[in-house]
Amino acid sequence: MSILVNRNTRLVCQGITGSAGSFHSRQMLAYGTNLVAGVTPGKGGTKFEEKVPVFDTLAQAVRETRANASVIFVPPPFAGDAILEAVAVGLPLAVCITEGIP
Repeated sequence: MSILVNRNTRLVCQGITGSAGSFHSRQMLAYGTNLVAGVTPGKGGTKFEEKVPVFDTLAQAVRETRANASVIFVPPPFAGDAILEAVAVGLPLAVCITEGIP
């Protein structure tokens, strides 16, 4: 099995301010994951846990932080678009565990 994430991975969390995104992002920070950005439309310019910058779009987050992987925690109706957004900005890895995506 390949190792897809390592100490050089610069991770962005799509949906960082939602309940699942904030829970898992706190866990990732506690574990030492290199979480460089979060994305929540309308909340750009804020910081998650006073550390992680939040952007309105994934394109902004990648441009500003050089993120190279995404973890996606958004509700099912928005998950497909979030995945396509990760593909559109050219991220080589996007992980989404959302159930019930239409």
